[in-house]
Amino acid sequence: MKLIKTFLLLCAIISLAHVLPAQIQTPLEGRWDLVIAKDGQQLPSWLEMRHSGFKALVGRFVFAFGSARPVSEVKLNDGKFSFSIPPQWEGGNQNMEFEGVLEGESLKGTMVYTDGKKYSLTGSRAPSLLRDKPVVWGSPIQLFNGKDLSGWHTEGKNQWVAENGVLKSPKSGSNIITDKTFSDFKLHIEFNYPKGSNSGIYLRGRYEVQVMDSKGAEPWDDQFSGVYGFLQPNQMMAKEAGEWQTYDITLVGRTVTVVANGVTVICDQVIPGITGGAIDSREGEPGPIFLQGDHGPIEYRNIVIMEAK
Repeated sequence: MKLIKTFLLLCAIISLAHVLPAQIQTPLEGRWDLVIAKDGQQLPSWLEMRHSGFKALVGRFVFAFGSARPVSEVKLNDGKFSFSIPPQWEGGNQNMEFEGVLEGESLKGTMVYTDGKKYSLTGSRAPSLLRDKPVVWGSPIQLFNGKDLSGWHTEGKNQWVAENGVLKSPKSGSNIITDKTFSDFKLHIEFNYPKGSNSGIYLRGRYEVQVMDSKGAEPWDDQFSGVYGFLQPNQMMAKEAGEWQTYDITLVGRTVTVVANGVTVICDQVIPGITGGAIDSREGEPGPIFLQGDHGPIEYRNIVIMEAK
C-alpha cells in the first residue's frame, strides 16, 4: 500500500509539472547601474528586474532624484523590454516610458520623460560588492577640522560655514562633498536640525541615510535613519528638533548598519542600489561622503571616519 501511495504521488507531481508554466528566465534579470543622457547631463539612475511567479517580470527604478519606484510589469517582446512609471509628483504630464535591449552585457534604450521628450539610456550590470575577507579597520580620521572647509567642496555656490566646531548650512543651497573618496568605512557623525528641516548623508556619494525631523512618525524608509527608498529603520529614534543627535554607520560592500542615537535601527542590510540624488551610478568605485544642503538649514559636527585597510 505504501509503495502504491508513493507511485501515485510521483505521478501527481509529474502531471502538475506539465500543467504549470516554466518560470520566466531572462538575462535581463538583475540590477543595473544606468546613465541617462538628458539635456547635456549624464544622470545616474538604477533599475532592478526580477521574476514574479512564473510569467511576470517586475522591478524597481530609481531616477536621478526621488525614491525607488515599483515597476508593476516589465514587458518582453522580440528581444526588447519596456515598462512605464506614473509621475512621482504633481505636475508631470504623462507616464515615464522606457524601452531597451540587452547588447552583450550592456543595456541600451530610451526614456520618455514626463515632459514628453525622449532621452537615451545605457546600463551596466551592478557589481555584487561582496567582500571575501574580514574587515580590518584603520585609525579614526577627522573629516571636519572644526575651523574651516578644508577637505570639502560644493557643487555650486557655497552657503556652508564653519563656526565653533560646527559645519553649518544656514539656508537651502548646495550640497557639500569630501575631496577624498572612500570604499568601506565606519562613520560617526552628529547633527542638529530646526523643526521641519531635512538633510541627508550620502555614503560613497550614492546611498542616502535620511536626516529628517521625524519624531513621532512611522519608521518608513523616507524618514529619519532610513536608507532613502530602500531600507526602513526598525524603530523611530529621532529626538526633538533642535537637539544634537548621532549616527554611527558601517558600510562594507553593500551591507549597511545604522545606529541612531545609540540604538541599532538597521543591522547588516543590503542596499540594492543607488538612491535618488546620487552623484553617479558607478557603484564599484570608491566615493565621497556628501551632506545634503538643499532641503533646509542643517548643522553637523564631530565627523569621524575609519576606513577599512
